[in-house]
Amino acid sequence: MKITTDKLPGQLADRLLPVYLVSGDEPLLVTEALDAIRAGARAQGFDEREQVFIDKTAAVWANALGATQTQSLFASRRILEIRMAGGKPGHGADSLVKLIAAAGDDLLLLIATGRLDRDAQGAEWVQAVQQRGAWVSVWPVEAAQFPDWLRRRLRTAGLELSDDAVSLLAEATEGNLLAAHQEVEKLLLRYGSGTRLGLDQLADAFGDSARFDVLRLTQAIGAGDAARALRILAGLRAEGDEPVRVLWWLVRALRNGQAPGQRTVPMGRLVARAGRVDRVAKGQAHGDAWDQLALLAAEMCGQRTLPLPRVAVLWERARV
Repeated sequence: MKITTDKLPGQLADRLLPVYLVSGDEPLLVTEALDAIRAGARAQGFDEREQVFIDKTAAVWANALGATQTQSLFASRRILEIRMAGGKPGHGADSLVKLIAAAGDDLLLLIATGRLDRDAQGAEWVQAVQQRGAWVSVWPVEAAQFPDWLRRRLRTAGLELSDDAVSLLAEATEGNLLAAHQEVEKLLLRYGSGTRLGLDQLADAFGDSARFDVLRLTQAIGAGDAARALRILAGLRAEGDEPVRVLWWLVRALRNGQAPGQRTVPMGRLVARAGRVDRVAKGQAHGDAWDQLALLAAEMCGQRTLPLPRVAVLWERARV
């Protein structure tokens, strides 16, 4: 059978199969799936585990086959874990099929590998896994699905975040599941299970308050709240932040289409504003970089501000 990571807990609760294949390129989800299978096996008395890391030598496969025939003096039920970086065992394919056939009541075969391409999915050994056990295919979480995945992760940990806090945490971890998991663990350790958190609690938990504030800035811009954006920008300036770093986040918001001002202010004008901030911050043009950032932030929120200097206007027309 072929199942998803969401279905794995239910399958393990039903019965332990002799063979499991876990494939995918998302380290956190792959590791959690493997841990769940190992835990289910331990509950069934599989107290010994042997790992075999596959390389290009035939001797490794011979050792793996030998492990199926070696009886332990201390544990009658064992897990044999095969770790393959890729999904193509090469000359070891026949040995892998034999290992799958050898799995049974006293030997659980657990195969871990990266994402399987179309050719690998049709291989004989993958078909053998599905006949005798389960193939757990791990897929990456798409960007659009990431906030919902994060909410489920928080709920499982016994935490509830306000919608704006979830959005900010999702943006801060940038779709990195392992980073998001670590942040959830930090929140759980700090506040405990059964807690509802908002932006203020999230701010306290962030190790880098300046990064949190710049994320709040992009969030305010995304909401078109110019007054709030300018207050946050003033706070960043007071904390001694670097204008170029703040500019990087604003340009990122522009590229991601997060600025409502893009619907009313020509994109060329916003690009010219950003370019002027960069030149002023680097000493290539006269002015105050923070003032220029304020003008950019206001226009990203949809507020028309002061005219651009002539050199910037000419650049704007050239870009448009």
